[in-house]
Amino acid sequence: MEQFKFNNELSGKIALVTGGTKGAGKAIAERLVQAGATVIITARNAPEQENSNFHFIPSDLSKAEGSQKVISEVLSTYGRLDILVNNLGGSSTPAGGFSALNDQDWISTLQANLLAPVRLDRGFLPQMIDRKSGVIIHIASIQAILPLYDSTLPYAAAKAGLINYSKSLSNEVTPKGVRVLTVSPGWINTTASIAWLGEIARNANSTVEEAQQGVVDALGGIPYGRPAKPEEVAELVGFLVSPRANYLTGTNFVIDGGTVPTI
Repeated sequence: MEQFKFNNELSGKIALVTGGTKGAGKAIAERLVQAGATVIITARNAPEQENSNFHFIPSDLSKAEGSQKVISEVLSTYGRLDILVNNLGGSSTPAGGFSALNDQDWISTLQANLLAPVRLDRGFLPQMIDRKSGVIIHIASIQAILPLYDSTLPYAAAKAGLINYSKSLSNEVTPKGVRVLTVSPGWINTTASIAWLGEIARNANSTVEEAQQGVVDALGGIPYGRPAKPEEVAELVGFLVSPRANYLTGTNFVIDGGTVPTI
C-alpha cells in the first residue's frame, strides 16, 4: 500500500492499541507511529519480531486483572493516555450453530470482545475527562449486523453489544471532551482469518478454499472483490483519531468493500 506523509499530526500523543502485535492491530499501531504518536501495544504473546517503536505490555485482556495491569502500567509510565484503540477481538468457538456452543464459549467470547474494551475504557476515561481530551476507538465488525450463525454466533452478538455500548458511551462522554467512535470492518485478510478458515474447513471436512467460498457466500459476496488489507483499516483509524476528525463522534464507520447489502 502506498505510504503517505502524516506531518507528525499525532506528535506528543500517547496511544494504546490492544491486540497490536499482528493483523489489523499491528497495522494500526504502525500507522499511529508514522503520524508521530508514542504507541503502546498489548497482547498475550510478544510480537514475532521485536520493534523498538512500540512499548509492549504482555497481558491477557480477557481477564479483569489483565486489563488492570495494562491500565496501571500505562498511567504509571506515561501519566496519561490520549488515544485508546480497542482492537482486541476474535472468535475461536466451534462451528455448528447454537447447539455446538456451551457457556464457556459464550463467556470467553464476551470477555475478549466486549468486557475487555469496557474495562479499559473505565480505567482510562477519568484522566481523559479531567483533561477534556481523548479519543476512544472500538473495533467492531459487520457481523454485528450481518451475523454468521453457523460459525461465529457469540462473536457477532458481542460485537453488536460493543456497537451499542460505544454509542451510549459517546453520548455520555463527548460533552466532557472525549470522542468515542466505532469502526466495523468486513473480512480482513490476516493470519487469524486464515486460521479461522482452517478451523471451519476441519469442522466441515472440506478444503480451505471451500470454506472461504462458503464465508463469501454467507456474506452475500464482496462487491470490491477481495477482503480488506489491514493497512486499509489502519488508514481509517489513523484519520479518525487525528485532529482532522475532531467533529466526528458517536458514529459507526463501516469498511467492508460494500459487503453489507443495505444502507
